[in-house]
Amino acid sequence: MAIAGAMLRRTFASLAVRNYRLYFAGQVVSVTGTWMQSTAQMWLVLHLTGSALALGLTTALQFTPILVLGIWGGVLADRVDKRRLLYVTQSTAGLLAAGLAVLTFTGRIELWMVYGFAFGLGLVTAIDNPARQSFVIEMVGPGQVSNAVSLNSTVFTGARVVGPALSGLVIAVYGTAWCFAFNAVSYIAVIIALALMRPETFHRTRPLARGPGQVMAGLRHAVGRPELRTPLLVLLMIGTFSFNFSVLLPLIARNTFHGDARTYGLLFSVMGIGSLAGALVSASRQHPTQRLIVGSAAAFGALLLVAASAPTLLLEMAVLIPLGAAMITFQATTNAWLQMNTDGAFRGRVMALYIVAFVGTTPIGGPLIGLVAQQFGPRFGLGVGGAAALVAGGLGALLFRHTRLRKPKEVARVFPAPELDSPI
Repeated sequence: MAIAGAMLRRTFASLAVRNYRLYFAGQVVSVTGTWMQSTAQMWLVLHLTGSALALGLTTALQFTPILVLGIWGGVLADRVDKRRLLYVTQSTAGLLAAGLAVLTFTGRIELWMVYGFAFGLGLVTAIDNPARQSFVIEMVGPGQVSNAVSLNSTVFTGARVVGPALSGLVIAVYGTAWCFAFNAVSYIAVIIALALMRPETFHRTRPLARGPGQVMAGLRHAVGRPELRTPLLVLLMIGTFSFNFSVLLPLIARNTFHGDARTYGLLFSVMGIGSLAGALVSASRQHPTQRLIVGSAAAFGALLLVAASAPTLLLEMAVLIPLGAAMITFQATTNAWLQMNTDGAFRGRVMALYIVAFVGTTPIGGPLIGLVAQQFGPRFGLGVGGAAALVAGGLGALLFRHTRLRKPKEVARVFPAPELDSPI
């Protein structure tokens, strides 16, 4: 019992920090809405066109701004107050969701409009994500960043369970517009959480002064340090070829298993159950390791290959559970590793590169995998992603062997210990 209690306290340790606790609660609501909109948006495109390529293009338009502008979003995150920046980005994203809801409610929605809203959300995300990722360490300090990042992943994956399942039911009964409306309202929770925070307890670094060459300086910092370069390279390969579920799962649901919107939501939710378990296990680990990065990448690739060959819907769902666990373990461990091994002055730009590698590559991988799925079937698309993840894991293991690693204590000295205001 004592061991279980200690593990439970370790798993949820960063929730003892008031500012992070508020942030966590706001994200629970908001990310659920985001997943509802994402699921409904792809189903709406499929309804309007029936085209795998259109699904890929929608995804590409949403993530192209991240690929092109993500690093500039990182510079902005290093320059300004992240909390104030998040006020702007979260409010703007809510207005975009409201506009999409109104057009869908009134029956005026057309494919080019969906493309436009996807692109607009991508512009906001290019600024929002680097600030949001690097804001975590300001709330909790380096001693708790690994735990906080994993709990963020728990929110993300928990919402992946609830959001798509709820979205599938709402679409089937009421239509896609209500999913967009819920997402618009959900951003209010984040804005309230930001407003209630205590800025005086943040673990801030000195803001970056305006100056020339700051984008290139961030790139040189990441590329010049092998402990940053290797995980970013592994993530780049996997992000491009393996993280394309928004393109493939609608096709798997409808074309492979002859299902409907509820089948689509169910597949996402089952994968989310595994992701939730993986996130909680990651949160109980004190520090990220390079072995866990490459091991989870390889496991993710192997399970994608198994999922590509699952003969029935039931077996597909069974494989998606450990697949989700491996995926989120890789994502959360890589995120925490980069934050702990990055100098504070560059954190916004390095986390921008993380976002570019993770989802900004979707404009390349989304249409490519969509075209592959259209020509050879969605199973083949999953197989391509699995092979890429296996290669990435092997390459990461080889490169990490020749990397001198900074110890967590060396990073922790840069910041004071996190201030806790309540026991867990």
